[in-house]
Amino acid sequence: MNTPSIGIVSTGTYLPQTYQTSEEIAKLSGLPQEVIETKLGFSKKPVPGPDDHTCQMGIRAAQQALKKGGVDPRTIDLVIYIGEEHKEYPLWTAGIKLQEAVGAVNAFAFDLQQRCGTMVLAIKVAKDMMTSDPEINTVLLAGGYRNGDFIDYTNPRTRFMYNLGAGGAAVILKKGHEQNLVLQSHILTDGSFSEDVAVVAGGTKHPITAEALEQRLNYLDVMDPAGMKARLEQKSMDNFLKVIHRSLEKSGYAAQDLGYLAILHMKRSAHQYVLRELGLQEEQSYYLSEYGHIGQCDQILSLELGLSSGRLRPGAVTVLVSAGIGYAWDACTVRWG
Repeated sequence: MNTPSIGIVSTGTYLPQTYQTSEEIAKLSGLPQEVIETKLGFSKKPVPGPDDHTCQMGIRAAQQALKKGGVDPRTIDLVIYIGEEHKEYPLWTAGIKLQEAVGAVNAFAFDLQQRCGTMVLAIKVAKDMMTSDPEINTVLLAGGYRNGDFIDYTNPRTRFMYNLGAGGAAVILKKGHEQNLVLQSHILTDGSFSEDVAVVAGGTKHPITAEALEQRLNYLDVMDPAGMKARLEQKSMDNFLKVIHRSLEKSGYAAQDLGYLAILHMKRSAHQYVLRELGLQEEQSYYLSEYGHIGQCDQILSLELGLSSGRLRPGAVTVLVSAGIGYAWDACTVRWG
């Protein structure tokens, strides 16, 4: 049996109209503005307005993708929500709300979660499900992100997460679509980092109490910052490169074939290291210095910015690469155009 081709029909992004600048973050954190801009690598980032709830931002991105692709929502067979656990309500399947909001009345829906790796993981999951199930022909992946709500700028342990912003992203995949072909993925996870970063209070181990709120335990924190840095820094860079190389190799390509890298926002030196190791020029990616890190939305934002800037060209072998706290590294190769 021939494996059906699966292509990206369209993408959508939603960004709030409100921004937080590096100058404002410098005042809140005590970190010099120059360090935020040069080392952390961003000058501003979108932050949620009063109506920018997590699932709602995913709905807006999905509506944009449907419109751009000329897709009738009634033809969608599956909706995968790729947004965060931090959303309108706890213990709530956001994908079912998103399905209803966009009019995907003939689909079924579920939520998928791997922190900031979720979109790239979801593309693999969707492709595998479409390949194995003859009744799944069109899939919508969409969700929102606003984990910046959990950043305490007075906590220097979370300095590497000061870039967390807000927004939504969506992708529509279709079986038999011969453009923007989704090829092979590669994913790594390492459980030795599974409890290094978390919101301490709010789960079954540490319920929310007045005391927990006083101690600001309802924000993201790093349990062992020195140990995590020592264990993670080089391993993370190695794993970024490993998943990219394996995704390309499984797709029949090598690093020298790579035309565009849709990569999450990270500190500037790490971004430059990855490009250098892959033999890429700055113009073969897009550094999200005016957006910060919008979680699992970064790769889709990078694709759209790459297209609008002319950096992502027809025929380009493209890799979407992500990393998620836990720790996970994901890459998916797409032959664009």
